[in-house]
Amino acid sequence: MWLCGVELTRRTVGLFGLGRIGYGVARRLKPFGIDRLIYSDVCKVSFADDVCAIFVDFDTLLKESDIICICCNLTPQTKHKFNARAFKMMKNSAILINSGRGGVIQHDDLYDALTSGEIAAAGLDVTEPEPLPADHRLVGVDNCIILPHMGSNTWDSRNSMSKTTAENILAVFHNTKAVGEIIPKH
Repeated sequence: MWLCGVELTRRTVGLFGLGRIGYGVARRLKPFGIDRLIYSDVCKVSFADDVCAIFVDFDTLLKESDIICICCNLTPQTKHKFNARAFKMMKNSAILINSGRGGVIQHDDLYDALTSGEIAAAGLDVTEPEPLPADHRLVGVDNCIILPHMGSNTWDSRNSMSKTTAENILAVFHNTKAVGEIIPKH
C-alpha cells in the first residue's frame, strides 16, 4: 500500500500563487472533481474566474485546504512562508506539494510537522538546497516524497525553453519585447 494517496474528488485544493504555473495546475485539476479551488497570492486576479478559483487570505488557505500546491516564486515575502506557524494552522490530514521554489518552505519545520503528524504528507519537486543532501532528515521520512525537480523533463518542454531563451537573447540585441508563455488576459 506504499505510495497510496487520497482522491481529489470532494476536496478543497489550495494554490499558493496563481501565476502561469498555478493557473496551469488549476486548469488540470478541474476534471478530477475537486469540491473547491482556493488561492492566495499578492492580489486577486481576473483570470481566476476561468478556473472557478476563489481568492482567500493565506491563513484561510492554510485552514481550509486538504491539499496545498505551492506554485509561487521565491521572494522576500514568500521565503520560508511555510513554517512552524503555517503547519500548525493546516489540517492534520493536509498534503503539501511544492512545485514552486524550495526556499518557500522551512525544511526543518516541515520535518517536525511530518514526523509529529501535524500534517499528513508532502511532495517536493523543489528543495533548499537543490538537490537535498542524501543525509538530510527529510530524505528518510516515509510521508515525504522528494523528486529531483523534474517537472519540466520532457522533450517538448526543454525544446520550448531553448527556443524561448534564444528568442529572448535576440530580443535583447534587437531592443524588442521579450517573449514567453502568457497567462490569458480578461
